Amino acid sequence: MRKFRFVFTSITLLVLFFLHGHGEPWQDKQTLLQFQQSMFHSRYIDWSPMSPVCTAWTGVTCDDQETMVIALRLPGFGFRGTIPNDTLGRLSGLQTLSLRNNKFYGEFPSDFSNLRNLTSLYLQSNKFFGQLPLNFTIWSKLIVLNLSNNQFNGSIPQSFSNLSHLTTLDLSRNMFSGEIPDFGTPSLKYLNLSYNNLNGTVPKSLVRFPKSSFSGNNVSYEVLIPPLPSPMSPEIQPVKPHESKKKNKISETALLGIILGGFALLFGLMAVLMVILCANKDSAHRITGSKQPKTENKVLKKSRDAAKESQEEKNGRITFFEGSKLAFDLEDLLRASAEVLGKGTYGTTYKAALEDATTVVVKRLKEVTIGKRDFEHQMEVVGNIKHDNVVALRAYYYSKDEKLMVYDYFNQGSLSTMLHGKRGENVRSLDWETRLSIAIGVAKGLAHIHSQNNGKLVHGNIKSSNIFLNTQNQGCLCDLGLATIVTPPAPPIQRIAGYRAPELTDPRKATQASDVYSFGVLILEILTGKYPLSEGVSLVRWVNSVVREEWTAEVFDVELLKFPNSEEEMVTILQLGMACSERHPERRPKMWEVVRMVDDLRRGYSGTGPSSEVSTPTLASLSHMVEIGSSSTSMPQ
Repeated sequence: MRKFRFVFTSITLLVLFFLHGHGEPWQDKQTLLQFQQSMFHSRYIDWSPMSPVCTAWTGVTCDDQETMVIALRLPGFGFRGTIPNDTLGRLSGLQTLSLRNNKFYGEFPSDFSNLRNLTSLYLQSNKFFGQLPLNFTIWSKLIVLNLSNNQFNGSIPQSFSNLSHLTTLDLSRNMFSGEIPDFGTPSLKYLNLSYNNLNGTVPKSLVRFPKSSFSGNNVSYEVLIPPLPSPMSPEIQPVKPHESKKKNKISETALLGIILGGFALLFGLMAVLMVILCANKDSAHRITGSKQPKTENKVLKKSRDAAKESQEEKNGRITFFEGSKLAFDLEDLLRASAEVLGKGTYGTTYKAALEDATTVVVKRLKEVTIGKRDFEHQMEVVGNIKHDNVVALRAYYYSKDEKLMVYDYFNQGSLSTMLHGKRGENVRSLDWETRLSIAIGVAKGLAHIHSQNNGKLVHGNIKSSNIFLNTQNQGCLCDLGLATIVTPPAPPIQRIAGYRAPELTDPRKATQASDVYSFGVLILEILTGKYPLSEGVSLVRWVNSVVREEWTAEVFDVELLKFPNSEEEMVTILQLGMACSERHPERRPKMWEVVRMVDDLRRGYSGTGPSSEVSTPTLASLSHMVEIGSSSTSMPQ
């Protein structure tokens, strides 16, 4: 069956080659497909023969001309087994290869010798074993080599000293034995040989690295002692005859003290080293025994690996949703450069730049009140929401101490930043058409959410800081599904309370009607450019009071005064916002009704249909739902 699939894939590739010409690295594509189909992997990989390898395949990066694959990153995809010969070794242009945190086993792949352009090789946290190739000189361009957390044995190759560009070498937590070779290449900045079976003395060229780089081995670490200062003065100065004898006497006394102090220091260091060596030998004898130390070390190694896997199973791994083009693991996120984007009701949001130049948004949740099973179920519900106006959840992570959610990064920032950010600080000014497009997008996204899970799904956290612009310049909703799994702070933050429906006392019990109220407040915020709550004054009450006094034009943001031809449309949307933010839940429209109203409105004003037949019923229905508040309150500017 596998052979048949490979033949079918090859025929498909040939057909596409003749149809589309030389627009792709076809040989590399066929090689990757063969590798994928030959290996078991628990995580879905969206490599289709019909899609372009350079732009649509997860974990694959091509050169600028799209003539060859130069990077392959597949960390934590659940691969298991040996890497087939004549697969990855045929990617001759490969510069970066990351297969870490899988379950590959077997010896170091022999056909990797064909990858002469490798600069970074990450194979850590697998089950590779056996000896390393003696001649690493063939990978002369290597900058980073990480083989930690495997079962490699034998001696460390001396040929590492010939890698003149190597800056990072991590061979920790393996089973290497023998003495440490003197491969102290000047370019090396990071070295980790800890927890192997090495012995002897750390070479002088490597003592510049900390002791932790060699811990867990039976090696001595000799600190270089600077030579004693010379008694000869570097400069000869003329001395008066009657002071010569006095000066000589002082100089001889100081010199004698320095010599005695130096001998005392050497003696102390030798004593300390002898105590440490004796203690290490005694400890090694107690742990490993005197007859079969290597066998015992293998047993300890397997025990350590089993404990590590048990801990990983307990903490969990990053779960990706189908269709995600991302390829990283928790280690990537921890090493990524991060920037705080904001601190909200349910946690802190970060912008994370990964090593492959991918930028994602990571929300670190706080005060999660449900267990792992319920959390995963909620994430699956959210992750399966596919809509242009709902920000897709790409991945999530659950452990006892950390709960993370991963989204795409939107470089334009949130609607809150666009409305309330200071002008001139890379903040765009929103015209009426953009504001209306944002409102329409949010309405469609929220209506889709309310139709999911048998019509019972609720967003629960609608606010301008959770609205972003998609590629169609429409509003896109983020932070779906957090209201039911996170305990919010008490008392509520003022600006968040401004979006909350009057009947909602516990945010965890949000309803679709309370979502509609929050949407109505958002509409008023878009129109006025004001915060939902400012100095204790509600935006909803202020808008109602102004409209009651028939000062409707005073409501709109000064930026919107530049569009007088759209005033009638603005008034209609204002009435829609007031209808949605009605005090009584049963009087608020459903979101599907809101979408229909807005669509009818847009058709009426765009001239695609008779306006007399479209706008009149819409306005009538709105005025029927709007109830003007009786209280008159001034809204601070």
